[in-house]
This record gives sequence, structure tokens and C-alpha cells, in this order.
Amino acid sequence: MVNHQDETRAAYDGVVELYAAMFADQRLETQPFARNMIRTFAELVRGTGNLRVADVGCGPGHLTAMLDDFGLDAFGLDLSPAMVAHARLTHPALRFGEARMEALPVKDGLLGGVLAHYSVIHTPPDELPALLAELVRVLAPEGLLLVSFFGSEGPEPVRFDHKVAPAYSWPVELMAELLAGAGLVTVARLLHDPASERGFLDAHVLARRP
Repeated sequence: MVNHQDETRAAYDGVVELYAAMFADQRLETQPFARNMIRTFAELVRGTGNLRVADVGCGPGHLTAMLDDFGLDAFGLDLSPAMVAHARLTHPALRFGEARMEALPVKDGLLGGVLAHYSVIHTPPDELPALLAELVRVLAPEGLLLVSFFGSEGPEPVRFDHKVAPAYSWPVELMAELLAGAGLVTVARLLHDPASERGFLDAHVLARRP
């Protein structure tokens, strides 16, 4: 049986050039809310004095490069070998590697920050708490996690047919509860309308490890 990681890996391997053309070249220029949440995340991470940051689910590496521009010691990890190869080619000065978010090749408590920009959306709801616990594991005390995802109303996550692989939208309050359950304290939440036809809002939750 093909699990969701294998399905997601194969799907993203097949759309690297299209995905990079749609998103990587923009560097969030058309998404001011997301861009400024990442800028705020970077500023708060710099304030901790620990500049090491992982961009998990980094795709073609455009946000890893943005974090580097913001003065962080950033590296990218992704499930898709093709995405990692593209990122290495496009950003040769930065570090990228293949990894599952559920099993990061990072020591406990090493990082000042973790960015998960729409990279948890393909994880089934019953597996998300374990994934979030893994992201928290690699954070140092006072380290920050920024999770961006599709936001929806109602009490439960909603499965939908994402253009690349099956995905889930999440109520912001429920995501914040899961982060609290993983041991984090929410710093900020942002929910906004991306003016699209997909029926979901864009959501960002910034949380800190005590």
C-alpha cells in the first residue's frame, strides 16, 4: 500500500519546474501577509541569539533563501529528491537535504526556529500531533515555529483535492490547540482572505517553545 508520504513525494517530484515557476520566482512578492509573517518570525528568531533555522518542506528553496536574506543560518529539508536537487542548483550557497518532517536529521534542541510554510497540509489529522512534536523536538528553549496552512471554519479539519496531492485545511483554533499540546505557546495568529476561488483562508500561527 502506498502511504501518503510516498504519494506526496512522487507528486512533487513530478511538478518541480511548474511549482518553481509559480512560486519560487515570486519570493512571496504577491503575498504581503505571508511575507511579513516570515519577516516577523526571522526578527524574533534573531532576538533569541540562535540563528539556526530549518525550512521544513522547503520545496525549491525560495523561502530558505529569504530566511538567509533576513540574516538567519537557514537550511532546507524536503521529502522530494527532485525539489532538493532544484533547490541546490538554484541556491548553491545554501544547504538542502532530503528528509521526512516526521523524522528530522537534526539534534534535540538545536534550532532557534523552524518554518513550516504549507508543508504540513498533506499530513492526515491523526498523524499531525506526532509531526508537530518532532518539530518541537529540534527547537531550543525560546525557539520559534511558524506554521502556515489553509484555514477553514468548523470544528474539524477538511480534506480536499489539492492540485499536487491530497491535503487538509485546519481551523486556526484547532491548530493552536495542537501546538499547545506539543508544548508551545502561541505568539501570534493571522487569518486572511487570499482572494482565491479555493474556498479557504490563508492561516499562519507563530508559536514559541518555553
